Amino acid sequence: MTTEQRETLAEQLRTGRAPEAPATNVDELRAGFAALMSTFPVPSGIRTISTDLGGRPAVLVEPVADPRPGILLYFHGGSFALGSPETAMGTTAQLVLRTGIPAISLDYRLAPEHPFPAAIEDGVAAYRALLRSGTPSSAIAFAGDSAGGGLSVTSSIAARDAGLPVPAAIVAFSPGLDHTRSGRSMSTKDGVDPFFTPEGMRRTGELYLAGQDAAQPLLAPAVHADLRGLPPMLLQVGTNELLLDDSVRLADRARDAGVDVILDVTAGVPHVFQAYVGILDEAEEALDRAALFLRQRIRPVAPDASH
Repeated sequence: MTTEQRETLAEQLRTGRAPEAPATNVDELRAGFAALMSTFPVPSGIRTISTDLGGRPAVLVEPVADPRPGILLYFHGGSFALGSPETAMGTTAQLVLRTGIPAISLDYRLAPEHPFPAAIEDGVAAYRALLRSGTPSSAIAFAGDSAGGGLSVTSSIAARDAGLPVPAAIVAFSPGLDHTRSGRSMSTKDGVDPFFTPEGMRRTGELYLAGQDAAQPLLAPAVHADLRGLPPMLLQVGTNELLLDDSVRLADRARDAGVDVILDVTAGVPHVFQAYVGILDEAEEALDRAALFLRQRIRPVAPDASH
């Protein structure tokens, strides 16, 4: 691991950061986010196929060579208001290549047109469609980054509450897990996080909340959710993040609820640092750890035929 790489990237992100503007035009924000994410390369060795799942558009991402059984249901980031399967394609493809397991990246509905709980409803509908297609829950893992990392957790909670079998595993990269924004790192990492400020997160959060109370389980699972019965989860986060304590607190509460949980914290790296393949050695190492976690838990045949 290279301290020099981390410090160089942190300085580049600090000096390259534009002044934060009010979130007045969501179309402009979406275009800007798409342009930013297009700078992250998509590796070769995968093929993509447009499809649909649970009534929503999706993109199937497959390894060209020797795919393994199973499915990763992937949720992109973007504060629940921005992004698409394409904006997360670099990270999705890296995970597919490292696991050998195909992913379906879901184009869930976005706020403010579709505020909470639309994205979670789409996640559960997609999962239900996979189950109905004959894929056992033991062969499905949820994964995502940022808001999508939070969605991988909340969709699992909602699926459990709907009486569905939970997926085999959850992998969440820098997940957002608390819309009350009550984590200590929201203040201690203010000015350290090169991407976010508390005020900026409040504004984008309002698009998703649409006036609803943030203090409820599916909006603040790190604080309020019953986590019992959830599948094994891997939470990866960097110390330079406002969202650091979202993962720390969820891991503590998951442990207390009897859930297998790995809290994987990397020092000196930014939000969704896994995207910086070729820039940070830590990005590749984290993706390799995530891939091992998924390969160990995804089983193509359900152990219980009743599922």
